Amino acid sequence: MVNTPDCGSGMRGFDPHYSPQSGKKSEDLLIEIDSYESIFCVYFCYDSKKWRGSMKEKDLDSSMNPYQEKQIPKGYIKQLQWDMAIGLQQVDNLKPSKYLEQISEKNILGELTIKEVEQSLREYYTTKEKQNSINHKELECDFVSMRIVELLDQDNFELSVDYLKYIHKYLFQDVYEFAGEFRKIDFSKHEKILNNDSVAYGDSKTLIESLEYDISLEKEKNYKDMSIVEVIKNITDFTSSIWQVHPFREGNTRTTAVFIEKYLISLGYTVDNSLFKDKSVYFRNALVRSNYFNNYLNIKEDKTYLIKFYENLLLGKNNNLHSEDLIVKELF
Repeated sequence: MVNTPDCGSGMRGFDPHYSPQSGKKSEDLLIEIDSYESIFCVYFCYDSKKWRGSMKEKDLDSSMNPYQEKQIPKGYIKQLQWDMAIGLQQVDNLKPSKYLEQISEKNILGELTIKEVEQSLREYYTTKEKQNSINHKELECDFVSMRIVELLDQDNFELSVDYLKYIHKYLFQDVYEFAGEFRKIDFSKHEKILNNDSVAYGDSKTLIESLEYDISLEKEKNYKDMSIVEVIKNITDFTSSIWQVHPFREGNTRTTAVFIEKYLISLGYTVDNSLFKDKSVYFRNALVRSNYFNNYLNIKEDKTYLIKFYENLLLGKNNNLHSEDLIVKELF
């Protein structure tokens, strides 16, 4: 066995066997390679030391280099908006039509305004209706996605129950007759991560009172005096509380997400809404975990998963966000 000098990642010896290509044993080949690498290593190490020794302090001074303006690619913000808008539809297992994918790209590139996107969608689905070939899941995904982008472009926000209702009505105006209206029934929903158990949602008789209470507490907070850790904890608590009320028959997660995003922007925070492109299902499951409890099995609400989501959203952290981690094993 022949070893190379310890001066980098030299080759090491191995069990000898005959090499038919060269007619030499592997030991002979290895000695030749070792000799070459030894010469290279000595030369390289000597030359590197010589180069480092010749450098002066001023040679490493970058203070005179000009700052380069960071260029944001054309359509970057619009791309993030569409990523969030379409990604959020995954919470209800909705996917966009190929047609929306085409015209949203034109909107991103500035070739179509959002109003022209709306008009194009109406014409597209009018034709589909005449052909009796409407895919209603795609229709919902397309129109609600478009409305989310439209709403994110609006520079307005109000921390109120009325504004929450306004968002729901705006998003679902093309889909639900009850858009913007609070539910009048109590319900439950089977959750996969809970082995078909359900979160205890707000009482239909006290929806307004519950939301007004949560929002009144939120208005007392001063986020400017908080550390980012405190901000994330408080936003997590507020999001969880609003979502638990579940004031609408459908579309609660999408409405809550847009409401909170608009709220964070109004507070001056930069939001990485592209996170919703791939992690909207995780977001919803984290909301489920933050509100689920089972006294019989001693299972308590757990907001750590939602905190991880907001750490990625606001801090750019790289927490692993996987819905399988949210499964409540005690229920299986």
